[in-house]
Amino acid sequence: MTVNNTTQNTISQKPNWRSIAAQSLRQDVLPILTDLRLAIVLLLIIAFFSVSGTVIEQGQSLAFYQKNYPEHPAVFGFLSWKVILTLGLDHVYRTWWFLALLVFFGTSLTACTFTRQLPALKAARRWKFYDQPRQFTKLALSAELDRGSLDILRQALQNRRYKVFQKNDNNNVLYARKGIFGRIGPIIVHVGIVVILLGSIWGAMTGFVAQEMVPSGSTFEIKNIVDAGPWAKTQILKDWSLRVNRFWIDYTSGGSVDQFYSDLSVLNNQGQEVTRKTIFVNQPLRYHGVTVYQTDWGISAVRVRVNKSPIFQLPMAQLTTNGGGRIWGTWIPTKPDLSEGVSLLAKDLQGTVLIYDTAGKLVDTVRSGMSTQVNKVNLTVLDVIGSTGLQIKADPGVPIVYAGFFLLMLGVVASYFSHSQVWALQKDDRLYVGGKTNRAQVAFEQEMLQILANVDNRQYQALAVSAKKNKQKA
Repeated sequence: MTVNNTTQNTISQKPNWRSIAAQSLRQDVLPILTDLRLAIVLLLIIAFFSVSGTVIEQGQSLAFYQKNYPEHPAVFGFLSWKVILTLGLDHVYRTWWFLALLVFFGTSLTACTFTRQLPALKAARRWKFYDQPRQFTKLALSAELDRGSLDILRQALQNRRYKVFQKNDNNNVLYARKGIFGRIGPIIVHVGIVVILLGSIWGAMTGFVAQEMVPSGSTFEIKNIVDAGPWAKTQILKDWSLRVNRFWIDYTSGGSVDQFYSDLSVLNNQGQEVTRKTIFVNQPLRYHGVTVYQTDWGISAVRVRVNKSPIFQLPMAQLTTNGGGRIWGTWIPTKPDLSEGVSLLAKDLQGTVLIYDTAGKLVDTVRSGMSTQVNKVNLTVLDVIGSTGLQIKADPGVPIVYAGFFLLMLGVVASYFSHSQVWALQKDDRLYVGGKTNRAQVAFEQEMLQILANVDNRQYQALAVSAKKNKQKA
């Protein structure tokens, strides 16, 4: 079978697209991707939108944003509820463009690690020798001694924790280094940042937040999920429930809230208590990767008795006030035909209840356990029942983020170690010494001067002892 020259040339000239793509990646894409300026710009953009996610409330309802971020006038002249919802600033940490920024930034750091930091570490670990005096003139610090020996220099370097290398076939050259751990520091920093980014992405995609307002003494399942990632495993909440054994508030002497507490029990599917803890602000309950925070409080109901009737537990609703304070109220009939009744108002859990008639006139003020006469009936206020506001949150990315911060701190500490290198050559009865370091230049110069002085003094003492022995023999 014969193939003509035209066919052979066509086959030989067929472009290798894989090779071309790889070459274009190395020459065009990698220099841009590993540019420090690009990494700084990306970091600033991520920081800006992270701050916006802290300032702008996340995961709220449409009515909330319409009320707090109206179109006229818009906040800062442009930030309205439409802008927030269009750009996804109501869930900024889960938007595609924010996750793309994290991936892009992580890719840039990874490319920089493999193209710059790892080759630099590999080069730092590879020792090399200088066997020509002219090579020492190119070093940042160099000296030429008319007396001295490599053996004394080697001992002096080893005393200062240098790792010394000498050629087997040539004992006239020497190379020493220390602080190689400092070269690993930038790599650990990059790895730590990438781990933090991965943890943030994983937490955004798999975490969820729920909010519940639960009356004291009630058992509930977590259902009111206000924000959840697309991969969130919210079914883990179906395996257990919570019981609010008791909720109470400690007040200051001035009547303001000092701290509020919730005594919580975790119950399994059979209703058995698995664990129990009293939570308050900054002291949450943790169970199976879910954290329950104490965030709010309210008044859920009031327990009353009219004359000798059974005890009624009436729900109380939060009322809107002009002064901005919080107050809860309910209405209770004082006649069977509901033609008359009184309103009960409470503003805290200290047990004080205000009683108003239908005309809006204050009839009496009572505390828990007290009775009063209203509309010819005996009204007893037995108790004011509080409700606890709980935030239930799961963020599987938190351990990953913590690990990333640990690596970041370790890398920063490692970066403070100076990587120092020393070369020496003994030739023609002269000792050439030189060195360089990547940081702490002044400290390295002082160290080298001390080493050289030590080498020179020990050599001088050795020569003096030798001369004295020669005189005694003579």
